[in-house]
Amino acid sequence: MDGPQTIAEDAYRIIRGDIIFGRLPPGEKLRLDRLKARYGVSVSTLREILTRLASEGLVAAEGQRGFEVAPISPENLQEISALRKLLECYALELSFAAGDVDWEGQVVAAHHKLSQMEQRMIAGDETVKEQWKRYDWEFHQALVMACGSRELMTAHAAVFDKYLRYQMLSLTFRGDIAAREHKALRDAALKRDAKSAKQILRTHIDGGVAHSLASKALKELA
Repeated sequence: MDGPQTIAEDAYRIIRGDIIFGRLPPGEKLRLDRLKARYGVSVSTLREILTRLASEGLVAAEGQRGFEVAPISPENLQEISALRKLLECYALELSFAAGDVDWEGQVVAAHHKLSQMEQRMIAGDETVKEQWKRYDWEFHQALVMACGSRELMTAHAAVFDKYLRYQMLSLTFRGDIAAREHKALRDAALKRDAKSAKQILRTHIDGGVAHSLASKALKELA
């Protein structure tokens, strides 16, 4: 039987995922009575979870008025993408220098799963949208996982999740372009070519940002 701490942690992960994947949209009021019914946890536990999410920038605290899902804006997306480029490029360089054969295998395996989902998305199958983005996250994490810094990995993961939230809200998928960039990142990793990988990554992120900013869905939500 799960204890209170396990139940609270499970609820935290579910609510956090619902925000990142857009099931709780930007600006939505997070009323405790509704959340209690939806997630099956106490009001006191929900307050703790929402305060934790507010510290991560995914929820906005409104003082006496409670909580709401953090709003979005083009400026915020650009700020997040700039921070992601800074952290991920640094982590790539460290990871490429330290990664071993097992790391190479993990990069190849993560890319294979991502590639399969990309091909389904290219074919028009949007039922795999969340799985595609989970594999996208796993691939980028695999690229940097040999960096040797837990703090860097934690910071990168937090920024990546905020970036991912924008992608899920704007239905961003750039088809063959993104797939080719991911393949190029895999190849650069196997060659330990950090210089090329960093340039590919910057182009990859900039392209995703431009695509999101042009999205009708993002404009309606901002």
